[in-house]
Amino acid sequence: MRLFVGIPLAAAVVDELSAISRRLQPGAHGLRWTASETWHITLQFLGNSGPEQFSSLVARLHELRSPAVAVELERLGSFNRSGVFIATVRPTPQLFLLQERVAAATARCGFVPETRPYQPHITLARGKGRDTQQELSKIEAKIQTAPAFTRFFAHEFFLYESFLGPTGSHYQILERFPLLS
Repeated sequence: MRLFVGIPLAAAVVDELSAISRRLQPGAHGLRWTASETWHITLQFLGNSGPEQFSSLVARLHELRSPAVAVELERLGSFNRSGVFIATVRPTPQLFLLQERVAAATARCGFVPETRPYQPHITLARGKGRDTQQELSKIEAKIQTAPAFTRFFAHEFFLYESFLGPTGSHYQILERFPLLS
């Protein structure tokens, strides 16, 4: 099982990002756009897991106590080195606290936390060729003004299983974990 932990998006935010994606996609042939049903804010990518580790993980994540988190998207941009077009998420103390608690819970199950600093975002498109930097620049040039996104509260987070395929990944929700209101 290839697993990760993430926050689902509010329906209004999915609608806003869908409208932006539809507007930016024409002419962006060097990018593979992600499906709206895959959009989420990753808290931790876990990688492969066996049945015993999975059971421990679910138990530890159910023990986690953390308040609901205000989520606000900031801007559109890219991770140029990895060739990914994204919507950035405001890095609030509450979001960082939740991410740290998830990482601590998963570490107790043998998962290794990411060494890079946490950068909350939503992946909208990935480069699919040598001209990725140029494609990302073209997309960013189409953005005239920073879009206004609906702010929402995350009242839960999910454990997802990721399935890789020729047209991209798709995800299945394996477990839901409530946040305190």
